[in-house]
Amino acid sequence: MSHAPHHAAHGMNRPQSEAVHYMDGPCLVLAGAGSGKTRVITTKIAHLIEQCGYEARNIAAVTFTNKAALEMQERIGKLLKEPKLAKQITVSTFHSLGVQILRREAKELGLKDRFSIMDSDDCFSLVQDLAMTTDKQIIRSIQTAMSLWKNALIDPDTALKQAVTEDEGQAARIYRNYVATLNSYQAVDFDDLIRLPVELFREKEEVRDRWQRKLRYLLVDEYQDTNTCQYELVKLLVTGLGKKPMFTAVGDDDQAIYAWRGATLENLRQLGIDFPDLKVIKLEQNYRSSTRILQAANSVIGNNPKLFEKQLWSEHGLGDPVKVMAMQDDDHEAEQVAIMISAHKFERRAKFSDYAILYRGNHQARIIEQALRKERIPYTISGGQSFFDRAEIKDIVAYLRLVANSDDDPAFIRAVTTPKRGVGQATLEALGSFAGQWQCSLFEAVFKGGIEAKLNDRQLDPLRRFCTFINNLEARASKRGENAAELLDEMMKEINYEFYLYDTFDERQAQSKWQNTLDFVTWLKEKGTGGRDGTDEEKSLLELTQMVALMTMLEGKDEEPDAVRMSTLHASKGLEYPHVFLVGVEEGILPHKGDPDAPIDTLAARIEEERRLMYVGITRAQRSLHVTWCKRRKRARESVNCEPSRFIKEMKLDEGDAVPKEEEKLTPKDRLANLKALLSKPTVV
Repeated sequence: MSHAPHHAAHGMNRPQSEAVHYMDGPCLVLAGAGSGKTRVITTKIAHLIEQCGYEARNIAAVTFTNKAALEMQERIGKLLKEPKLAKQITVSTFHSLGVQILRREAKELGLKDRFSIMDSDDCFSLVQDLAMTTDKQIIRSIQTAMSLWKNALIDPDTALKQAVTEDEGQAARIYRNYVATLNSYQAVDFDDLIRLPVELFREKEEVRDRWQRKLRYLLVDEYQDTNTCQYELVKLLVTGLGKKPMFTAVGDDDQAIYAWRGATLENLRQLGIDFPDLKVIKLEQNYRSSTRILQAANSVIGNNPKLFEKQLWSEHGLGDPVKVMAMQDDDHEAEQVAIMISAHKFERRAKFSDYAILYRGNHQARIIEQALRKERIPYTISGGQSFFDRAEIKDIVAYLRLVANSDDDPAFIRAVTTPKRGVGQATLEALGSFAGQWQCSLFEAVFKGGIEAKLNDRQLDPLRRFCTFINNLEARASKRGENAAELLDEMMKEINYEFYLYDTFDERQAQSKWQNTLDFVTWLKEKGTGGRDGTDEEKSLLELTQMVALMTMLEGKDEEPDAVRMSTLHASKGLEYPHVFLVGVEEGILPHKGDPDAPIDTLAARIEEERRLMYVGITRAQRSLHVTWCKRRKRARESVNCEPSRFIKEMKLDEGDAVPKEEEKLTPKDRLANLKALLSKPTVV
């Protein structure tokens, strides 16, 4: 489908153009989903340099992700008559701008030049020591509390004063020790990268002055995602010296979905109070979606209290009706979505990469992954871990890889040390240097003459037992008559993996890891028995392993493969797809059930946040949108009844779209058969 031509003067619509040319002071651009906000930011930067006499090095554009910053810099380069100027503009995330300020001003803060930045794992171990507990949940919750305090610019003393419960008191005391420890380490954590520049600018006029002269025009992207601390930094950079504050903030109050990270919509409200002459420009024309999709999105978000009224509209025509489908249960949902994608792609002659399946939580992905694999539909996962990236699946796959190819050194190391069988680091190092000398694989080195000189019997025995076990498996794995399922079971029994999991992890983790492992083994067995995938032949264990190796390789590729995108709603923000399947749209999932004891005001705020998440989901779709929900769903070991999400009713769809009538319901399998019959006739396209 060709897009409508991109408009009037210089291909921009009137509000876009106004946003680019407005230079009389602070400007807020309310950019609805798909309304071309990146275009406005990049064009405005080019305008500042080429028409307004700004030096590239005096302009800063702040985004939320490195990816967005890189893309922006590239796009600016394409717009400028002198592309190399793009490199002089500060295009960065809030955090990397903070790092630049701290590196320059380390002395002012009493930090040494080479201060270190601790990542969240380093901070985790520090909190673990201070809290004297190994309970991961407690440590994480203290980390979150400290992060939210820092982002709200609350110091340890204030946090202690405000603490109500014993837990908050304990977290605040740990916070105090944590800050002191970081100071003594000459280290900063992620939140300090913004908090420290704010404190510095507040206390030292001349430093702030210096930075204001350096950054004369500021643009902030995704403004609705800023937290208190980030907003404070913006304010400090643009106000003072009796000069006019020069900045453009671009954001959408309807897409604010990061309250849990401390982002606050207050900042949008506050902007008009702090800058009374703020110019507000709304971008309501959407270049992404057809009208029916936008109507559903506008209807849903209309239920939230509005800071600014706006209605998205589009010239892309009415488009396909939005479909809502009730499914029997989550297995049925996954299977139907896979079949529908197959049929829809066939009908439209589309690519797999035209499709996205979006869900509220990562736990919904696995069952869909399995259905897609069964239908042989390639997919990639973003915003979460693929089933195949989980440690426990990689452990089992390491054994299979080794059976398929005994020269696979990484697989050897993983398999021989998980579960532990008395093969330690020293043994592996000695084996490694011996293998290096002889230019052979680790596996081969175990049986090579001369190894006895390097390793004693105590070290060699477990290695040889392990390799013999793999050899025996391999001898049977490639045989036609051998039953792959039985072999797999024998292998699992021999590895004693379940015992290892319960021995190594706490019970809850072990249980979930073991469940994943069983699911994987079951899935492999199904693949191994003939008939399931259209072939009547049984697959040998070797063929199964090669199939898995191929699948995991496909997932490692960086370029965009032709595959269906699976993503959480949070990770889908900013992206767009021709055809979107929004799954699991049920009460308790979307809106998420959250904390049942939360006070009512936060309950209302949470529903509003979830509604914005639904809005983000709907507005990812360009041409077609399917929404599914389940009447029953598996939770833990039982099946529970589910209600459709309140957001479905809020979409105000025509009755006919919501649920196809029973008698008209051709199963997608029948449709596929009909289509194939049609295809055998000559087609007129």
